[in-house]
Amino acid sequence: MSSIVLSLGGSILLPEIDRPNIKPYLSVLTRISAKHRLFVVVGGGGTARQYISIARTFDADEAFSDELGILVTRLNATLLIGALGDAAYPRVAMNHTEALCAAESGKIVVMGGITPGQTTDAVAAVLAERVKASLFINLTAVDGIYSADPRKDASAKRYEKMTATELLRVVVGQQAVAGVNTVMDIVAVKMVERCCIPLLVMDGRDPSLLESALETGNYVGTLVSPNGDNPFPL
Repeated sequence: MSSIVLSLGGSILLPEIDRPNIKPYLSVLTRISAKHRLFVVVGGGGTARQYISIARTFDADEAFSDELGILVTRLNATLLIGALGDAAYPRVAMNHTEALCAAESGKIVVMGGITPGQTTDAVAAVLAERVKASLFINLTAVDGIYSADPRKDASAKRYEKMTATELLRVVVGQQAVAGVNTVMDIVAVKMVERCCIPLLVMDGRDPSLLESALETGNYVGTLVSPNGDNPFPL
């Protein structure tokens, strides 16, 4: 059974606290886990950024702000576990070793953040290496990696395929502060470059697109791989 690691943005799962997008994911994740060993790393999203913004009003340092963000990611992960019920391992994995052990249950393993200064994308990238994943998927609010922010620049070009080295050039120069909202952070891209596991960046707002990509190999997004090879079928 192949392993798949999903980095699921908090802004995808909970765009607003009173406007959750959790239910559409439940049946999709459960069906995927019947065919693949599935790991989901959940981000903090807008809720984490709100907490961090408040912390900065009293001059909290970046490490403290990171700790706040980690707590929110784990809260989001706990919420997803509760929603998945018996399909999920009942406890948020606190590190990669715990995630490996939890996977022995055959259930969906859910994680949040781990270390200050490291995004959940980086956590997911390291996890992909640890579990020898066949595919690492980053589910974001945009349909791939662009030459610029498509929400701000109408001329931004979406890359269909690229190498990790090319992706690194795109993300270099992004701010490395708590709560920053970027396509992927440098640490995550470096891990993708090191482990050579294919990365698919795609729109996560509609989970049916994720399921379709895994079933058919057809997707709208950006594939990052050493040689451009398509990893499908898994």
